[in-house]
Amino acid sequence: MTQQQTNSKRILALDILRGITIAGMILVNNPGSWGHIYAPLRHAEWNGLTPTDLVFPFFMFIMGISTYISLKKYNFTYSHATLRKILRRTVVIFIIGMAIGWFSRFCYYWSSAPDDLSFGQNLWASVWTFDRMRILGVMQRLALCYCAASIVALTMKHSRIPYLIATLLVGYFVLLMCGNGFAYNETNILSVVDRAVLTPAHMYKDNGIDPEGLLSTIPSIAHVLLGFCVGRMMLGDKKAASRSREEVLQSHLVKLFLVGTILTFSGLLLSYGCPLNKKIWSPTFVLTTCGLASSLLALLIWIIDVKGYKRWSLFFESFGVNPLFMYVLGGVLGILFGSIHLPWGDGSISIHGLLYDKIMQPIFGDTGGSLIYALVFVAINWCIGYQLYKRKIYIKI
Repeated sequence: MTQQQTNSKRILALDILRGITIAGMILVNNPGSWGHIYAPLRHAEWNGLTPTDLVFPFFMFIMGISTYISLKKYNFTYSHATLRKILRRTVVIFIIGMAIGWFSRFCYYWSSAPDDLSFGQNLWASVWTFDRMRILGVMQRLALCYCAASIVALTMKHSRIPYLIATLLVGYFVLLMCGNGFAYNETNILSVVDRAVLTPAHMYKDNGIDPEGLLSTIPSIAHVLLGFCVGRMMLGDKKAASRSREEVLQSHLVKLFLVGTILTFSGLLLSYGCPLNKKIWSPTFVLTTCGLASSLLALLIWIIDVKGYKRWSLFFESFGVNPLFMYVLGGVLGILFGSIHLPWGDGSISIHGLLYDKIMQPIFGDTGGSLIYALVFVAINWCIGYQLYKRKIYIKI
Protein backbone atom coordinates (compact mmCIF):
# COMPACT_ATOMS: atom_id res chain seq x y z
CA MET A 1 0.00 0.00 0.00
CA THR A 2 1.20 3.47 -0.79
CA GLN A 3 -0.06 6.97 -0.29
CA GLN A 4 -0.34 9.19 -3.33
CA GLN A 5 -0.78 12.90 -3.72
CA THR A 6 -3.27 14.16 -6.28
CA ASN A 7 -1.40 15.62 -9.20
CA SER A 8 -2.96 18.77 -10.58
CA LYS A 9 -1.82 17.76 -14.07
CA ARG A 10 -3.34 14.29 -13.80
CA ILE A 11 -5.99 13.51 -16.40
CA LEU A 12 -8.93 12.43 -14.27
CA ALA A 13 -10.75 10.95 -17.26
CA LEU A 14 -8.17 8.14 -17.41
CA ASP A 15 -9.12 7.02 -13.89
CA ILE A 16 -12.82 7.37 -14.69
CA LEU A 17 -12.64 5.25 -17.84
CA ARG A 18 -10.60 2.66 -15.96
CA GLY A 19 -13.22 2.71 -13.20
CA ILE A 20 -16.09 2.37 -15.67
CA THR A 21 -14.50 -0.74 -17.14
CA ILE A 22 -13.87 -2.35 -13.73
CA ALA A 23 -17.40 -1.59 -12.53
CA GLY A 24 -18.70 -2.94 -15.83
CA MET A 25 -16.69 -6.15 -15.51
CA ILE A 26 -18.00 -6.72 -11.99
CA LEU A 27 -21.56 -5.98 -13.15
CA VAL A 28 -21.61 -8.45 -16.04
CA ASN A 29 -19.79 -11.15 -14.07
CA ASN A 30 -22.31 -11.19 -11.20
CA PRO A 31 -25.93 -11.37 -12.38
CA GLY A 32 -28.62 -12.68 -10.13
CA SER A 33 -29.23 -15.52 -12.59
CA TRP A 34 -27.16 -16.48 -15.64
CA GLY A 35 -30.37 -17.67 -17.25
CA HIS A 36 -32.00 -14.25 -17.04
CA ILE A 37 -29.80 -11.45 -18.40
CA TYR A 38 -30.75 -8.44 -20.53
CA ALA A 39 -29.29 -8.67 -24.04
CA PRO A 40 -26.79 -5.76 -23.70
CA LEU A 41 -25.30 -7.50 -20.64
CA ARG A 42 -24.56 -10.71 -22.54
CA HIS A 43 -21.44 -11.49 -24.51
CA ALA A 44 -21.91 -12.15 -28.21
CA GLU A 45 -22.27 -15.89 -28.67
CA TRP A 46 -19.65 -15.87 -31.44
CA ASN A 47 -19.28 -13.18 -34.11
CA GLY A 48 -20.59 -9.73 -33.24
CA LEU A 49 -20.24 -7.12 -30.55
CA THR A 50 -22.33 -6.19 -27.51
CA PRO A 51 -21.71 -3.48 -24.88
CA THR A 52 -20.51 -6.23 -22.54
CA ASP A 53 -17.81 -7.19 -25.05
CA LEU A 54 -16.31 -3.71 -24.70
CA VAL A 55 -15.41 -3.60 -21.01
CA PHE A 56 -12.39 -5.94 -21.01
CA PRO A 57 -10.77 -4.54 -24.20
CA PHE A 58 -11.38 -0.99 -22.92
CA PHE A 59 -9.46 -1.86 -19.76
CA MET A 60 -6.60 -3.34 -21.78
CA PHE A 61 -6.46 -0.19 -23.91
CA ILE A 62 -6.20 1.94 -20.76
CA MET A 63 -3.57 -0.46 -19.43
CA GLY A 64 -1.50 0.37 -22.49
CA ILE A 65 -1.73 4.09 -21.74
CA SER A 66 -0.91 3.43 -18.08
CA THR A 67 2.11 1.39 -19.15
CA TYR A 68 3.41 4.41 -21.05
CA ILE A 69 2.91 6.61 -18.00
CA SER A 70 4.58 4.17 -15.60
CA LEU A 71 7.61 3.50 -17.82
CA LYS A 72 8.09 7.15 -18.67
CA LYS A 73 9.59 7.76 -15.21
CA TYR A 74 12.35 5.31 -16.19
CA ASN A 75 12.84 7.28 -19.43
CA PHE A 76 12.04 3.99 -21.21
CA THR A 77 15.59 2.85 -20.50
CA TYR A 78 16.14 -0.86 -20.09
CA SER A 79 17.80 -2.05 -16.92
CA HIS A 80 17.89 -5.31 -15.03
CA ALA A 81 16.19 -3.64 -12.07
CA THR A 82 13.30 -2.45 -14.25
CA LEU A 83 12.97 -5.85 -15.88
CA ARG A 84 12.84 -7.53 -12.47
CA LYS A 85 10.01 -5.19 -11.42
CA ILE A 86 8.08 -6.00 -14.58
CA LEU A 87 8.57 -9.74 -14.21
CA ARG A 88 7.72 -9.64 -10.50
CA ARG A 89 4.46 -7.79 -11.19
CA THR A 90 3.66 -10.16 -14.05
CA VAL A 91 4.11 -13.23 -11.85
CA VAL A 92 2.06 -11.70 -9.01
CA ILE A 93 -0.88 -10.80 -11.28
CA PHE A 94 -0.74 -14.22 -12.99
CA ILE A 95 -0.69 -16.10 -9.67
CA ILE A 96 -3.56 -14.00 -8.30
CA GLY A 97 -5.61 -14.94 -11.36
CA MET A 98 -4.94 -18.63 -10.81
CA ALA A 99 -5.58 -18.27 -7.08
CA ILE A 100 -9.05 -16.84 -7.75
CA GLY A 101 -9.81 -19.84 -9.96
CA TRP A 102 -8.57 -22.24 -7.29
CA PHE A 103 -10.53 -20.45 -4.56
CA SER A 104 -13.70 -20.68 -6.64
CA ARG A 105 -13.28 -24.43 -7.06
CA PHE A 106 -12.40 -24.88 -3.39
CA CYS A 107 -15.57 -23.12 -2.24
CA TYR A 108 -17.72 -24.94 -4.80
CA TYR A 109 -16.50 -28.41 -3.83
CA TRP A 110 -16.57 -27.62 -0.11
CA SER A 111 -20.18 -26.42 -0.17
CA SER A 112 -21.45 -29.18 -2.47
CA ALA A 113 -19.58 -32.21 -1.03
CA PRO A 114 -21.58 -35.40 -0.41
CA ASP A 115 -22.66 -35.96 3.19
CA ASP A 116 -20.89 -39.32 3.40
CA LEU A 117 -17.42 -37.70 3.18
CA SER A 118 -15.47 -37.10 6.36
CA PHE A 119 -14.11 -33.66 7.16
CA GLY A 120 -10.62 -34.68 6.03
CA GLN A 121 -11.85 -36.23 2.79
CA ASN A 122 -13.96 -33.16 2.02
CA LEU A 123 -11.03 -30.86 2.75
CA TRP A 124 -8.67 -32.81 0.52
CA ALA A 125 -11.18 -33.04 -2.33
CA SER A 126 -11.77 -29.29 -2.10
CA VAL A 127 -8.10 -28.32 -1.86
CA TRP A 128 -6.67 -30.63 -4.51
CA THR A 129 -8.30 -29.39 -7.71
CA PHE A 130 -5.09 -28.55 -9.55
CA ASP A 131 -5.58 -31.41 -12.00
CA ARG A 132 -8.65 -29.66 -13.46
CA MET A 133 -7.99 -26.00 -12.70
CA ARG A 134 -8.05 -23.51 -15.55
CA ILE A 135 -4.59 -22.08 -16.24
CA LEU A 136 -5.45 -18.95 -18.21
CA GLY A 137 -8.05 -16.26 -17.54
CA VAL A 138 -8.64 -12.52 -17.40
CA MET A 139 -5.93 -11.69 -14.85
CA GLN A 140 -3.49 -14.05 -16.54
CA ARG A 141 -4.06 -12.34 -19.89
CA LEU A 142 -3.52 -8.95 -18.30
CA ALA A 143 -0.25 -10.21 -16.82
CA LEU A 144 1.09 -11.63 -20.07
CA CYS A 145 0.11 -8.60 -22.15
CA TYR A 146 1.50 -6.15 -19.59
CA CYS A 147 4.79 -8.04 -19.53
CA ALA A 148 5.15 -8.25 -23.31
CA ALA A 149 4.15 -4.62 -23.91
CA SER A 150 6.48 -3.33 -21.20
CA ILE A 151 9.47 -5.26 -22.54
CA VAL A 152 8.74 -4.04 -26.07
CA ALA A 153 8.49 -0.46 -24.81
CA LEU A 154 11.90 -0.75 -23.10
CA THR A 155 13.77 -2.52 -25.88
CA MET A 156 12.30 -1.21 -29.13
CA LYS A 157 12.25 2.23 -30.73
CA HIS A 158 8.79 3.61 -30.14
CA SER A 159 8.50 4.84 -33.71
CA ARG A 160 8.67 1.19 -34.85
CA ILE A 161 6.00 -0.15 -32.48
CA PRO A 162 3.14 0.59 -34.94
CA TYR A 163 4.88 -1.68 -37.45
CA LEU A 164 5.08 -4.41 -34.82
CA ILE A 165 1.37 -3.98 -34.09
CA ALA A 166 0.54 -4.29 -37.79
CA THR A 167 2.76 -7.38 -38.08
CA LEU A 168 1.09 -9.06 -35.11
CA LEU A 169 -2.44 -8.36 -36.37
CA VAL A 170 -1.78 -9.30 -39.99
CA GLY A 171 0.15 -12.40 -38.97
CA TYR A 172 -2.64 -13.45 -36.62
CA PHE A 173 -5.24 -12.93 -39.37
CA VAL A 174 -3.23 -15.16 -41.71
CA LEU A 175 -3.07 -17.77 -38.94
CA LEU A 176 -6.85 -17.62 -38.52
CA MET A 177 -7.48 -17.93 -42.24
CA CYS A 178 -5.11 -20.88 -42.64
CA GLY A 179 -6.18 -22.63 -39.45
CA ASN A 180 -9.98 -22.48 -39.68
CA GLY A 181 -9.77 -19.77 -37.03
CA PHE A 182 -13.33 -18.52 -37.43
CA ALA A 183 -14.95 -21.90 -36.75
CA TYR A 184 -16.76 -22.21 -33.44
CA ASN A 185 -15.61 -25.75 -32.72
CA GLU A 186 -12.58 -27.88 -31.92
CA THR A 187 -11.25 -27.74 -35.49
CA ASN A 188 -10.26 -24.13 -34.83
CA ILE A 189 -6.46 -23.72 -34.72
CA LEU A 190 -6.81 -21.84 -31.42
CA SER A 191 -8.60 -24.81 -29.89
CA VAL A 192 -6.12 -27.30 -31.37
CA VAL A 193 -3.13 -25.47 -29.85
CA ASP A 194 -4.79 -24.89 -26.46
CA ARG A 195 -5.86 -28.52 -26.17
CA ALA A 196 -2.38 -29.70 -27.11
CA VAL A 197 -0.52 -27.38 -24.74
CA LEU A 198 -2.94 -26.69 -21.87
CA THR A 199 -5.01 -29.91 -22.22
CA PRO A 200 -8.84 -29.77 -22.04
CA ALA A 201 -8.87 -30.19 -18.26
CA HIS A 202 -7.19 -26.82 -17.83
CA MET A 203 -9.27 -24.85 -20.35
CA TYR A 204 -12.50 -22.89 -20.34
CA LYS A 205 -15.30 -25.08 -21.71
CA ASP A 206 -16.87 -23.35 -24.71
CA ASN A 207 -16.99 -25.55 -27.81
CA GLY A 208 -13.28 -26.16 -27.33
CA ILE A 209 -12.50 -22.43 -27.46
CA ASP A 210 -10.77 -20.74 -24.52
CA PRO A 211 -11.49 -16.97 -24.83
CA GLU A 212 -8.20 -16.21 -23.07
CA GLY A 213 -6.21 -18.90 -24.85
CA LEU A 214 -2.58 -18.97 -25.96
CA LEU A 215 -2.72 -17.86 -29.61
CA SER A 216 -5.34 -15.18 -28.99
CA THR A 217 -2.84 -13.56 -26.62
CA ILE A 218 -0.95 -12.40 -29.75
CA PRO A 219 -3.56 -9.80 -30.83
CA SER A 220 -4.13 -8.93 -27.17
CA ILE A 221 -0.49 -7.82 -26.93
CA ALA A 222 -1.05 -5.70 -30.04
CA HIS A 223 -4.14 -4.31 -28.29
CA VAL A 224 -2.12 -3.10 -25.28
CA LEU A 225 0.60 -1.75 -27.56
CA LEU A 226 -2.04 0.28 -29.40
CA GLY A 227 -3.00 1.81 -26.07
CA PHE A 228 0.69 2.47 -25.42
CA CYS A 229 1.04 4.29 -28.75
CA VAL A 230 -2.03 6.39 -27.97
CA GLY A 231 -0.50 7.24 -24.59
CA ARG A 232 2.72 8.28 -26.34
CA MET A 233 0.77 10.37 -28.81
CA MET A 234 -1.08 12.11 -25.97
CA LEU A 235 1.62 12.50 -23.36
CA GLY A 236 4.86 12.40 -25.33
CA ASP A 237 4.60 15.94 -26.67
CA LYS A 238 7.80 17.71 -25.59
CA LYS A 239 6.20 21.12 -26.19
CA ALA A 240 3.42 20.46 -23.69
CA ALA A 241 5.42 22.01 -20.82
CA SER A 242 5.32 25.40 -22.52
CA ARG A 243 1.58 25.31 -23.16
CA SER A 244 -1.38 25.87 -20.86
CA ARG A 245 -3.33 22.92 -19.49
CA GLU A 246 -6.35 23.91 -21.60
CA GLU A 247 -4.28 23.87 -24.79
CA VAL A 248 -2.81 20.50 -23.91
CA LEU A 249 -6.26 19.01 -23.22
CA GLN A 250 -7.63 20.39 -26.48
CA SER A 251 -4.72 18.74 -28.27
CA HIS A 252 -5.54 15.45 -26.53
CA LEU A 253 -9.16 15.71 -27.67
CA VAL A 254 -8.30 16.23 -31.32
CA LYS A 255 -5.76 13.39 -31.38
CA LEU A 256 -8.01 10.94 -29.53
CA PHE A 257 -11.06 11.63 -31.69
CA LEU A 258 -8.96 11.33 -34.84
CA VAL A 259 -7.41 8.03 -33.78
CA GLY A 260 -10.75 6.76 -32.49
CA THR A 261 -12.50 7.50 -35.79
CA ILE A 262 -9.78 5.93 -37.93
CA LEU A 263 -9.52 2.76 -35.84
CA THR A 264 -13.27 2.29 -35.41
CA PHE A 265 -14.11 2.67 -39.09
CA SER A 266 -11.11 0.55 -40.12
CA GLY A 267 -12.28 -2.25 -37.85
CA LEU A 268 -15.90 -2.04 -38.99
CA LEU A 269 -15.02 -1.96 -42.70
CA LEU A 270 -12.53 -4.82 -42.43
CA SER A 271 -15.06 -6.87 -40.45
CA TYR A 272 -16.67 -7.92 -43.74
CA GLY A 273 -13.63 -10.11 -44.33
CA CYS A 274 -12.53 -10.60 -40.72
CA PRO A 275 -15.53 -10.76 -38.35
CA LEU A 276 -15.58 -8.97 -35.02
CA ASN A 277 -15.09 -11.72 -32.45
CA LYS A 278 -14.09 -11.36 -28.81
CA LYS A 279 -13.57 -15.05 -28.12
CA ILE A 280 -10.74 -15.26 -30.67
CA TRP A 281 -9.81 -11.58 -30.20
CA SER A 282 -9.91 -11.00 -33.96
CA PRO A 283 -7.81 -8.16 -35.46
CA THR A 284 -10.95 -6.20 -36.31
CA PHE A 285 -12.09 -6.59 -32.71
CA VAL A 286 -8.79 -5.00 -31.65
CA LEU A 287 -9.16 -2.07 -34.05
CA THR A 288 -12.82 -1.39 -33.34
CA THR A 289 -12.65 -1.61 -29.54
CA CYS A 290 -9.46 0.46 -29.36
CA GLY A 291 -11.12 3.05 -31.58
CA LEU A 292 -14.24 3.19 -29.44
CA ALA A 293 -12.13 3.38 -26.27
CA SER A 294 -10.13 6.27 -27.72
CA SER A 295 -13.31 8.15 -28.63
CA LEU A 296 -14.88 7.54 -25.22
CA LEU A 297 -11.70 8.72 -23.49
CA ALA A 298 -11.80 11.91 -25.57
CA LEU A 299 -15.43 12.46 -24.60
CA LEU A 300 -14.65 11.94 -20.91
CA ILE A 301 -11.70 14.34 -21.07
CA TRP A 302 -14.00 16.96 -22.58
CA ILE A 303 -16.71 16.42 -19.95
CA ILE A 304 -14.48 16.01 -16.88
CA ASP A 305 -11.15 17.73 -17.47
CA VAL A 306 -12.22 20.50 -19.85
CA LYS A 307 -15.75 21.34 -18.74
CA GLY A 308 -15.17 20.35 -15.12
CA TYR A 309 -18.27 18.19 -14.65
CA LYS A 310 -16.72 15.87 -12.06
CA ARG A 311 -19.25 15.24 -9.31
CA TRP A 312 -20.94 12.35 -11.12
CA SER A 313 -17.61 10.60 -11.65
CA LEU A 314 -16.75 9.98 -7.99
CA PHE A 315 -18.44 6.58 -8.08
CA PHE A 316 -16.21 5.36 -10.92
CA GLU A 317 -13.09 7.06 -9.60
CA SER A 318 -13.28 4.84 -6.51
CA PHE A 319 -12.96 1.83 -8.84
CA GLY A 320 -10.42 3.46 -11.13
CA VAL A 321 -7.73 4.31 -8.57
CA ASN A 322 -7.51 0.69 -7.36
CA PRO A 323 -8.53 -1.18 -10.53
CA LEU A 324 -6.94 -4.60 -10.16
CA PHE A 325 -7.68 -4.78 -6.44
CA MET A 326 -11.33 -3.92 -7.07
CA TYR A 327 -11.58 -6.56 -9.79
CA VAL A 328 -10.08 -9.18 -7.49
CA LEU A 329 -12.38 -8.04 -4.68
CA GLY A 330 -15.40 -8.46 -6.95
CA GLY A 331 -14.27 -11.97 -7.87
CA VAL A 332 -13.69 -13.02 -4.27
CA LEU A 333 -16.96 -11.55 -3.00
CA GLY A 334 -18.85 -13.21 -5.85
CA ILE A 335 -17.41 -16.57 -4.83
CA LEU A 336 -18.19 -16.02 -1.14
CA PHE A 337 -21.75 -14.84 -1.83
CA GLY A 338 -22.38 -18.09 -3.67
CA SER A 339 -20.70 -20.42 -1.18
CA ILE A 340 -21.44 -19.00 2.29
CA HIS A 341 -24.73 -20.45 3.51
CA LEU A 342 -27.01 -19.00 6.17
CA PRO A 343 -29.67 -20.84 8.17
CA TRP A 344 -33.03 -20.74 6.40
CA GLY A 345 -36.06 -22.74 7.47
CA ASP A 346 -35.12 -26.39 7.85
CA GLY A 347 -31.98 -25.96 5.78
CA SER A 348 -29.69 -23.20 4.57
CA ILE A 349 -29.37 -20.72 1.73
CA SER A 350 -26.43 -18.88 0.19
CA ILE A 351 -26.11 -15.11 0.45
CA HIS A 352 -26.64 -14.95 -3.31
CA GLY A 353 -29.76 -17.10 -3.07
CA LEU A 354 -31.15 -15.04 -0.22
CA LEU A 355 -30.70 -11.73 -2.06
CA TYR A 356 -31.87 -12.86 -5.47
CA ASP A 357 -34.29 -15.76 -4.96
CA LYS A 358 -35.98 -14.52 -1.79
CA ILE A 359 -35.88 -10.74 -2.20
CA MET A 360 -35.15 -9.36 -5.65
CA GLN A 361 -36.69 -11.95 -7.95
CA PRO A 362 -40.13 -11.90 -6.24
CA ILE A 363 -40.20 -8.10 -6.39
CA PHE A 364 -38.62 -7.29 -9.78
CA GLY A 365 -39.11 -10.53 -11.70
CA ASP A 366 -36.53 -12.91 -13.15
CA THR A 367 -34.58 -10.58 -15.44
CA GLY A 368 -35.22 -7.35 -13.54
CA GLY A 369 -34.24 -8.99 -10.27
CA SER A 370 -31.09 -10.37 -11.88
CA LEU A 371 -30.06 -6.85 -12.92
CA ILE A 372 -30.91 -5.36 -9.53
CA TYR A 373 -28.81 -8.01 -7.82
CA ALA A 374 -25.84 -7.17 -10.08
CA LEU A 375 -26.24 -3.44 -9.36
CA VAL A 376 -26.46 -4.04 -5.61
CA PHE A 377 -23.37 -6.24 -5.82
CA VAL A 378 -21.45 -3.47 -7.61
CA ALA A 379 -22.61 -1.00 -4.93
CA ILE A 380 -21.31 -3.30 -2.17
CA ASN A 381 -17.92 -3.38 -3.87
CA TRP A 382 -18.00 0.40 -4.26
CA CYS A 383 -18.57 0.86 -0.52
CA ILE A 384 -15.25 -0.88 0.12
CA GLY A 385 -13.49 0.91 -2.74
CA TYR A 386 -14.75 4.29 -1.60
CA GLN A 387 -13.34 3.81 1.89
CA LEU A 388 -9.93 3.14 0.35
CA TYR A 389 -10.29 6.13 -1.97
CA LYS A 390 -11.40 8.45 0.84
CA ARG A 391 -8.37 7.47 2.92
CA LYS A 392 -6.06 7.81 -0.12
CA ILE A 393 -5.07 4.15 0.12
CA TYR A 394 -3.91 2.82 -3.21
CA ILE A 395 -3.24 -0.92 -3.40
CA LYS A 396 -0.83 -1.71 -6.19
CA ILE A 397 -0.81 -5.20 -7.61
